Amino acid sequence: MTKLTKTLTALAAAATIAVAAVAAPQPAEARGGRIAAGIIGGLAAGALIGAAVNGPYYGYGPGYYPRPVYYDESPCYWSPRRFWDGWRWHVRRVRVCD
Repeated sequence: MTKLTKTLTALAAAATIAVAAVAAPQPAEARGGRIAAGIIGGLAAGALIGAAVNGPYYGYGPGYYPRPVYYDESPCYWSPRRFWDGWRWHVRRVRVCD
């Protein structure tokens, strides 16, 4: 998640809390379950908005593709190598065999 997305999410949460604090309190009455329906609807809307903001990345994120590792007795070593994944530079350890 980018820094801008985190900032906007924090501002939206702060604005929601501020509006809830300023709203005039009502007496606690059931009134046919309208309050419970509002709370459930708000939670559902929050889950949908949060899922939409999060993005399509799962697990390790873009640029990570696990591959099987095979062990043998060859004179190989591990070396850090830089690569560009289309968004930024990453460093990954790769096995180098001479």
